[in-house]
Amino acid sequence: MIQLILHLIGDYITQTDWMANNKTKNSLAAGSHAIVYSLPFLILKPSIEAFSVILITHFFIDRFRLARFVVYAKNWITQPSLKWADCEGTGYHKDTPPWLAVWLMIAADNTLHLTINYAALSFL
Repeated sequence: MIQLILHLIGDYITQTDWMANNKTKNSLAAGSHAIVYSLPFLILKPSIEAFSVILITHFFIDRFRLARFVVYAKNWITQPSLKWADCEGTGYHKDTPPWLAVWLMIAADNTLHLTINYAALSFL
């Protein structure tokens, strides 16, 4: 439970507007967010390896919006005719209601972070 709480605090409470609005466009914003997000996980496990995995993966997932690629791949498996050009914003087809596509991508993003954090904290 503490891992989930730290994730929520790091991704939503401590993330500034500047970080949120610029992390997909600017590595400094993404890096700042990743550092602020990752530091509390040292409380759970003072492991430089686990901290590094959480920090580095958080940076890349957010900076390059990697969740949309995971979502697209998942959707493409059941709809091979799906074209990236029609899905590149969120991984969902452009005809998906925008509010739904954004929230589903946020859920996928959170799932990636939580899965990686769990693995890093459990095995490193």
